[in-house]
Amino acid sequence: MTDTNTTARTVAFLVATEGIEQVELTEPWKAVEQAGHRPVLVSTESGEVQAFNHLDKADTFPVDVTVAEAEVGDYDALVLPGGVANPDALRTDADAVAFVRTFVESGKPVAAICHAPWTLAEADVVRDRTLTSWPSLQTDLRNAGATWEDRELVVDDNLITSRNPDDLPAFTNALTDALRG
Repeated sequence: MTDTNTTARTVAFLVATEGIEQVELTEPWKAVEQAGHRPVLVSTESGEVQAFNHLDKADTFPVDVTVAEAEVGDYDALVLPGGVANPDALRTDADAVAFVRTFVESGKPVAAICHAPWTLAEADVVRDRTLTSWPSLQTDLRNAGATWEDRELVVDDNLITSRNPDDLPAFTNALTDALRG
């Protein structure tokens, strides 16, 4: 039986061209699809992006739209997968940083895992917010004005954050809960 009260949502997954931790892309993507929503891969360049399993190359994924062409109003939520190189590259892309800033300011759900909160810090949207991340980011996040906690999941208004792939069950549950509105 189909739940007629559920509205399909469109979810942007913003990544750089390489360095994405594959499981932090594919598990939330799968959860979004299984919940009846539509994931869209947004990147800094068109073509394909290269995911990694830690430091080893993994699969490639086709980009649906570049961040320069993407409009926040077209999406109901934003997911920022981790990987060390991925958010570090996003932080240097003005369009990506602006997209993230506008998305957080819109009040729509923004879910960031592992190293992805680096992009949130660059967008200057963590001040006076509580979040978590991979432990090595805690000083950067505190310096950006955030309160950092070592927990599998922290939800602060529209920001959903987790530390690492082990936290994916809690992270994806919080994301799909946020999509229910």
